[in-house]
Amino acid sequence: MDRRASCVRSFDVRLSEAALRAVTILISVFGFAGRFAGDLLTTSLGWASSLLFGRVPRSHQVLLVLMMAFSFLWLILVLALLLPAVASFLLAATPHPPFVDQQLLGIAILFSVLFVPLGVGAAGYLVPAEGDRPGGLAIVRDVLRGYVLAPLLSGILIFLAGVGIVRKVRSRRHGWSDIHVPIVMKPGGYDTVVHDLVDALASAGLEVSARDAPRVLTAPAALLTAVAGENVRKLRPDRLVEVGGRDLRIGAYPSDIAISGTTLNRTRARAAILSRLTTSAAHLTTSEEAQRIEDAIAKVAASDGALRARLGAPAQAHMDDIDEKLVSAPIPTDEWDILYRIRLQVERDLLIGSRPGTEFPGREELAVSRRAGS
Repeated sequence: MDRRASCVRSFDVRLSEAALRAVTILISVFGFAGRFAGDLLTTSLGWASSLLFGRVPRSHQVLLVLMMAFSFLWLILVLALLLPAVASFLLAATPHPPFVDQQLLGIAILFSVLFVPLGVGAAGYLVPAEGDRPGGLAIVRDVLRGYVLAPLLSGILIFLAGVGIVRKVRSRRHGWSDIHVPIVMKPGGYDTVVHDLVDALASAGLEVSARDAPRVLTAPAALLTAVAGENVRKLRPDRLVEVGGRDLRIGAYPSDIAISGTTLNRTRARAAILSRLTTSAAHLTTSEEAQRIEDAIAKVAASDGALRARLGAPAQAHMDDIDEKLVSAPIPTDEWDILYRIRLQVERDLLIGSRPGTEFPGREELAVSRRAGS
């Protein structure tokens, strides 16, 4: 009898260990899937917001985040108002004083639904630089426009996030990956940047063509333009273009160059694009101080042919001034790294007698292989 009980206990222990291992594996799988889904959703939402608004100055990005956050909060509050089960879940899932009951929560949700859109409108009014904001009664108009923007923004961002997820899954199915190059288009510079991108990719041996982006991307932005005020309208693109070729797709957005493709094409496209963006109609930095230094470097890059032949005294004087600004300007570390890379690239191109923005790693090897092929 004791032997039988011992066997049963041994079997139970082995079964428990196997069940524990199975549960551990399941938790790991669900944890990985959750992280992947979270990263995918975060990336898609970021892509959606940049598609709608472009990249705003660093000092005003918090206002754009508030604008979108208030829109999502408003949507959740509306659901809680219409579906009591959602309100009950919110009450049970969040810490609250004992006197807060279902009735008091319902009153708070009702008032929040009525007044949160004002926060959306106020954030939308404050997003542009101070000199670009309207005054007088236009302030009241822009704030009240939040009652239209709150449902519109929440719906559009959810829709575009879904589109982003579908496009990302499609890329993964083809074995593609994505690279993003953050930028800030200069006013009126979108067409110039697209032209420079196509030219740079062609120089890198990548056969591509530009075409209008699909309507699923352009329609939400057009809808936002139709109802939003001038402040928000200034931040979104008038036109969206995609540059495509074999095993390569590039989206040109006001705040992002999204490169999707195979590893070889993707990395080669990135090298060509980053080299050309040095002298194109876009900033790679967001703060005002960093953009002023970036413009000063671009001025040196646009020097006449005599200065391109060698880094002459006038160009060197400009470089010395830029170096002085780089060591004294209070700019974020990531933007300092970008500026220093651009500065070195321009100086290198000038020293070898090339037009800045036309040389990139691997270009000489590409030219040799083309001559050998012909």
